Amino acid sequence: MAFRLRAAGRFLAACFLCVLLLCQPASGAGAVLVIDYPDYWPFFSRMETGEMTGFFYDIVTEALGKMGVETRWREFPWGRCQCNVEAGETGAMITVPTPDRLEYAATHPDPFYLKQLNVFTYKGHPRLDFIRNMKTLDDIKAGGLTVVTYNSNSWNDRNIRSRGIKIYETPLLKSVWRMLAVKRGDIVIEWPVAAWADINATDVGRDEIVETDVTFDPMPFHLLISKKSPLVGILSEFNEIILEMRESGRIAEIVAKYTHPAR
Repeated sequence: MAFRLRAAGRFLAACFLCVLLLCQPASGAGAVLVIDYPDYWPFFSRMETGEMTGFFYDIVTEALGKMGVETRWREFPWGRCQCNVEAGETGAMITVPTPDRLEYAATHPDPFYLKQLNVFTYKGHPRLDFIRNMKTLDDIKAGGLTVVTYNSNSWNDRNIRSRGIKIYETPLLKSVWRMLAVKRGDIVIEWPVAAWADINATDVGRDEIVETDVTFDPMPFHLLISKKSPLVGILSEFNEIILEMRESGRIAEIVAKYTHPAR
């Protein structure tokens, strides 16, 4: 009987310890968050030296560092990044929250960056005046225009494909500009700073592409942490730090290092 009581006591103590551990508030101090990313300058990229660079990298690493969380960054194609987070094989990714992504990942309320989107077309487009005067996304469909983009571009899926607008896709972001230059589509909708960096890295001449002043709603970027990650509970504190960095001008300072002048 005494043995049984001692065994039961040990069992209850073990259960109590597990409950205590599970109920501990999420704290990232001393932890490492693995973040998967697709190489995309100037958001995140790895230099030939092996060092990471980019303003998304700087902002997120600095904010998490204030919480005592270290980061490890792994490069994959964008589709693979999302699959890894969904499967819990990696801790996080940086992207725009969507209903599908929020099924398997959690995020914070306030974006740390709003990405402006401009309309580009090819030189000599016969409907350039119409393109320059577009006001809404619906004008793209009304004008019978086609859009060139890259695979797994969720913004295009939600805003362009959903409207029944014809899309031409390519696996590689840089190939978007080659397709536009050879008139495989009418327009590209992208962030100008990265767009010109990618154009300069291809055989497409700067004079072959026309950037217009037409802009649409910006894309809000967040840190998304897998719901299977033990660090999913740090997002509230992360959001507070992001707001502090925005208020102090620190985020603007980091972004300016990469965008003024453009690469």
